[in-house]
Amino acid sequence: MNGTTWAHLTPISANAKTGPIPVSTTESRSCPPSCPLRSRGCYAEGGPLGLHWRAVSLKQRGMPWGEFCVAVASLPAGTLWRHNQSGDLPGQGESVNRPELEQLVRANVGKRGFTYTHKHNSAALEAVRWANDRGFTVNLSANTLEHADTLAETGAGPVCVILPQDTKANTQTPAGRKVVLCPATQREGVSCATCRLCSRADRSCIVGFPAHGNARRAVSTVAQGGAL
Repeated sequence: MNGTTWAHLTPISANAKTGPIPVSTTESRSCPPSCPLRSRGCYAEGGPLGLHWRAVSLKQRGMPWGEFCVAVASLPAGTLWRHNQSGDLPGQGESVNRPELEQLVRANVGKRGFTYTHKHNSAALEAVRWANDRGFTVNLSANTLEHADTLAETGAGPVCVILPQDTKANTQTPAGRKVVLCPATQREGVSCATCRLCSRADRSCIVGFPAHGNARRAVSTVAQGGAL
């Protein structure tokens, strides 16, 4: 797995979209090359978050995975926290470092951790299913509504999907699955801290994220099935 994964835990996020909950950042080599937003369109590469992410990736901030998991385990019982405001599951590229993921799932016991992943190969899906079954919510990130149906059919975990920037109302996938727009993108005063929809592994709906930020046009292109 080419060495221990490096990560950072922020005890209280200053991001209005997440609200004041703990959030983590994992080094950029954890992101799979198959993610269509990696080359252009990744919101996490710009602004202060981009600077922070680069510092973590260069090991100028943060800690090795074992210490990171100790920090997660030290969070108060019942804490809602978001793993990876940037980065993906531990492991380089398309792979999931299963021992490190299992270490994180154990650290999360008694807490309400949730995250997202663009790692969709068979081994990764097996690992995601395992984590979801044990109380650590891993959302499968889809690139289009059609892709959301494909991921939902795996049964590995809940699904979220990017949507064109002009999406203003709840919609559905080609197979008829309900897509609920992320409430934090639609209403002032709503955040991950108050919504908690993405932390529910047993939800029946797919969560949709309309493209936003400086790369919204590129993200919209992907959401409509185009290539960057």
